[in-house]
Amino acid sequence: MDRETRETLQGEVAREYPLTVMLNDEQLATLLCSPDDMENLAVGFLFSEGLIGTREEIKGISLDEQQGIVRVNTDKADAVDPELFMKRVITTGCGRGISFYNFADLDQKRHRVESALKATPAQILDLMKAFQTRSEIYQKTHGVHGAALCDASGILLFKEDIGRHNAIDKIFGHCLRVDIPLADRIVMTTGRISSETLFKVAKRNIPILVSRSTPTDLAVGLAGELGITLIGFVRGGHMNVYAEAGRIG
Repeated sequence: MDRETRETLQGEVAREYPLTVMLNDEQLATLLCSPDDMENLAVGFLFSEGLIGTREEIKGISLDEQQGIVRVNTDKADAVDPELFMKRVITTGCGRGISFYNFADLDQKRHRVESALKATPAQILDLMKAFQTRSEIYQKTHGVHGAALCDASGILLFKEDIGRHNAIDKIFGHCLRVDIPLADRIVMTTGRISSETLFKVAKRNIPILVSRSTPTDLAVGLAGELGITLIGFVRGGHMNVYAEAGRIG
């Protein structure tokens, strides 16, 4: 429809699905997500929140798609603060993801990412070009975010979701479950880079974070403190390097 014409068309829209995460038989949170890769999303979410740390801690995962529930059982049932189970947060992870951790604690435990990984501008631009063509759902709906785990030569793993944090957590969950190393890798995202995203990748010792969108001012400052090479606005053969430019060259 425009000022003068009206036309009826059929098209696809991105699917949105409420997924309740149960940790050791207690309801923890409900995520609004894309209805795929939901077991990896649940594991990645718990991994990012610090509620699980290793694959060996996971004793069972079950998904009930009809009820919209994923159950994760661990060997650390007594290690989780019971007050967390009072949270009933529903989010796509687009505006602000769920954060049970305390940012003051992160300030105290903050450490710089140390890595010898380097990439050339041409490699980053080639990765973004390949990244942008990976999502058939995005091409059809323009309603999902993508995330990819890469090395300097190519994309190793790609995930997508209506939530930008969810897409990254799907990467992390997949890697934890099949023992794919995250350190010394590159993470690419379609979404705006926030301080949350910086903390999320810093905890995994990922040295290079790339987006076709832009970072916030807090993210730029944190990238310098955390030793993360932060690259944004990668499009049209150009990119902006906001922090730790020494890894690119």
